[in-house]
Amino acid sequence: MKLLIVILRDGDAGAVIDRLVEMGYRVTRIASTGGFLRRGNVTLLIGAEAGEVDGVIDLLRQTCTPAEPGQHRATVFVVDAAHFEQIG
Repeated sequence: MKLLIVILRDGDAGAVIDRLVEMGYRVTRIASTGGFLRRGNVTLLIGAEAGEVDGVIDLLRQTCTPAEPGQHRATVFVVDAAHFEQIG
């Protein structure tokens, strides 16, 4: 299992979350602020199997709007999740 930590612009978050949910992913949204320009960002926590990571990144490429000069559409960190459990 992988944990994707995705930082993207606030304006793209709704469309990205909608697409992720449509594709069957569970996602947690955390409001955040960019350090350099102090713009509104959103951090998404997404759990995915190792073989699904490229598909999630492709979804981000397709869904995020083009970046302004000197900016990025999204920043993605992929880390191993040694244990995953949902408490019911």
